[in-house]
Amino acid sequence: MLRTSEAGSSRMTNSLPDTPLDVVIIGAGLTGLTTAFHLKEAGLSLHLVEQRDRPGGVIESHSEGGFIYESGPTTGIISHAAVPRLFTAFPDLMCTASPEANRRLILKSMGKHTGEGQTFLPLPSSPLSGLKTPLFSMRDKLGILLEPFRARGLKENESIAELVVRRLGKSFLDYAVDPFIGGIYAGDPHRLVTRYALPKLYALEEQHGSFIRGAIAKARAPKDAEAQSVTKQIFSTSGGLSQLTHALANHIGSEHFSYAVEGCRITRTAEGLYEVQFTVEGTTRTLRAHHVITTAPAPALPDLLSFLSTEDLAPITTLRYAPIVQVAWGMHATKLPHFHAFGGLVPSHEDGELLGILHPSACFEERAPKGGTLLSIFLGGMRAPEVIDYSDEAIEALVRERLQRLLGITSEPDLLHIFRHRLAIPQYEASSGARFERIAQLEERYPGLHLAGAIRDGIGIPDRIKQGEALARLISQQHGA
Repeated sequence: MLRTSEAGSSRMTNSLPDTPLDVVIIGAGLTGLTTAFHLKEAGLSLHLVEQRDRPGGVIESHSEGGFIYESGPTTGIISHAAVPRLFTAFPDLMCTASPEANRRLILKSMGKHTGEGQTFLPLPSSPLSGLKTPLFSMRDKLGILLEPFRARGLKENESIAELVVRRLGKSFLDYAVDPFIGGIYAGDPHRLVTRYALPKLYALEEQHGSFIRGAIAKARAPKDAEAQSVTKQIFSTSGGLSQLTHALANHIGSEHFSYAVEGCRITRTAEGLYEVQFTVEGTTRTLRAHHVITTAPAPALPDLLSFLSTEDLAPITTLRYAPIVQVAWGMHATKLPHFHAFGGLVPSHEDGELLGILHPSACFEERAPKGGTLLSIFLGGMRAPEVIDYSDEAIEALVRERLQRLLGITSEPDLLHIFRHRLAIPQYEASSGARFERIAQLEERYPGLHLAGAIRDGIGIPDRIKQGEALARLISQQHGA
């Protein structure tokens, strides 16, 4: 069976307050929901406005034929203390991945030419396996011993590729960092800037002069209770990530939502309030609030923030997004013991279209029927943005060819769905500094305006949770709540 996902737009509706609210939030994705959750806990009045007919934004889980699969983000990492703090309100929801999630595979050609004898090899997990792996050159393996003694970089907007080659060597870029960046950003490490895209990696060199010295210092540093809660484990939620977003929405209360809205537009009154106007089922409605939060992607901001000029928003709207095609592939009676891992990532020079193949059913038992397998395949990104416009038939043929050649899969799938995300992942490139600066300027110029979402503060699920908590805390403090 083959289906392309289409967003619905039918459900809504609530009576809206006439008096000014404390906060109106544009977007009921994870950022908006987390912010609203904490604002409600602080006792502030709020309303969320969402163009889809459901909460969750790009997070959407599906259950079909014994499979539980995602059409958006598949997992998160407990990389911020805000994540376990949020889940304390929903203690039965979080599920952490099995030990197989620690096993990561990288595609490499084992013949004399690229593409010849491609196979998935495990990413080293110890010094001994690092010494033995064929992923990296012997020169770069031995060069690791000199990494603590290499000088700091001098280039302010040094790309991830430049940093890695300078400190670790080209083979580490090609067979560790490049596929890693493809898996996280679906991006180009030659264009992504380290201090914006991987700030923690950047901080290791800035603060300690070395990745190795920095890692040792962090490991030795005493950890308080909050730091100990940051386990770096991979997590999802029982029944799929939508269970978290629906739990948040239920806690907030349906009366605080407007779904399936059209033509949302924000203006600012002479009194400094914000008016949010939108249409639902042919009826135009207006909300007033002291604060307005938008979590919309950059291209939507000019129409949404009608009181700002094109020049005001130019440093923000130049943000580029990686387009991604995501394919859910399920088989009832096929196991892949040779691929029992979190998944396989693909270096850009090994494949121009395939970003990676994740194996959710190896990490979370409920994702496939017993004896079955669920895969999540990612295509396109910045390395092949044209894939987003391939026909369903072309995408299916591409996936079949890769799965047969790389994993030996020849059986027909029992589940096959294709999802397209044109604005999937923001690219934190050199323009990011100007974007962050302009956001700060606009928020200072217009008190009560908050530009949030993945245009700033990171792109992952934990980043969205952390940002939502911090934003709610800021607004609550301003209100004395």
